[in-house]
Amino acid sequence: MTAADDPISVVPANQASWEDLETVLGTRGPAAQCQCQRYKLERKESFASVPVEERAFRLRQQADCGHPESDTTSGLVAYLGVEPVGWCAVEPRTAYAGLLRNSNRVAWLGRDEDRADESIWAVTCVFTRAGFRRDGVSRALVRATVDFARERGAMALEGYPMTTTNAIDEELHVGTVTTFAAAGFTEVSRPTLRRAVMRIDF
Repeated sequence: MTAADDPISVVPANQASWEDLETVLGTRGPAAQCQCQRYKLERKESFASVPVEERAFRLRQQADCGHPESDTTSGLVAYLGVEPVGWCAVEPRTAYAGLLRNSNRVAWLGRDEDRADESIWAVTCVFTRAGFRRDGVSRALVRATVDFARERGAMALEGYPMTTTNAIDEELHVGTVTTFAAAGFTEVSRPTLRRAVMRIDF
């Protein structure tokens, strides 16, 4: 059996090891630099003021990797067989300080939303490890977010994907419209030519 024949499984990140999540994000490139903190930085913080080591430390705390007994985590990890191959950030929308601020127009433009509503969850990052792309990893991750959020009390789940794949890798971290549509999300707005808001209500 080859790696391509292995089944894709998805687990809450607290059930994965930190080493596995590090393997997915890699040691170079946008994911390794971001450490999924783009929407987590507080006001007046920036990548320049928060070193990558601190960003990695924060992600480790948020994901709570290696603690399967934990009832909190910040995302999901995908495996192809036993190989860690993907990461997806999914939490209550209120967990993303950067998403809530006015500077991020995509999530809010043309919508009357209560930004303090903790029952609305969001998928903010869908990342597949280099060498394992186009194997269905992103689709498996986004599908898994639906049950993950619903089982934890979410009333709705949103994503803010790209409307095109004609983009640099750094832009595609939010996923694509086709990936979310395949998981049952429907488009509720298109705030820009390149971004959509997609949602599934429970």
